[in-house]
Amino acid sequence: MERDPAIVELDRFVPCTPAVVWRALTEPEIVEQWLVRSVGLRPEEGTTFILEIPSDPPGEVSCEVTAAVAGERFTHSYTDLRAARPARWIVDWRLVPEGKGTRVVLTMSGFDVDDRQQLFARNAAERGYRNTLIPKLADAALALDG
Repeated sequence: MERDPAIVELDRFVPCTPAVVWRALTEPEIVEQWLVRSVGLRPEEGTTFILEIPSDPPGEVSCEVTAAVAGERFTHSYTDLRAARPARWIVDWRLVPEGKGTRVVLTMSGFDVDDRQQLFARNAAERGYRNTLIPKLADAALALDG
């Protein structure tokens, strides 16, 4: 089966329960450890929140929770408010029980791969989540499970 080039699809096994991984995905003080500082984050459908990106100049990403099922799924929009041409992407986290842990499945969609900047953003997001953010999320969950 060929993957859709406009979608980032990644997964990783985390040896923690879905409830623990859920906390790492949705509790602001823990999200700050593996992602960035959030303002207004609550895992409730319809909640809007901001992710503060530590860059020069600082960035802000506007998000809206579109699905929140504790221990199962957390989905939100992602719009870079400082971009010259803001795009709206969807970040979907699924937590699937597997053995003595959780399969964390990330799907990020909404990229226009015919647009060079969007393709660059898609590829950067894939590398960043695969190489840094998902491993840091796993570490944060493991620390909670301590």
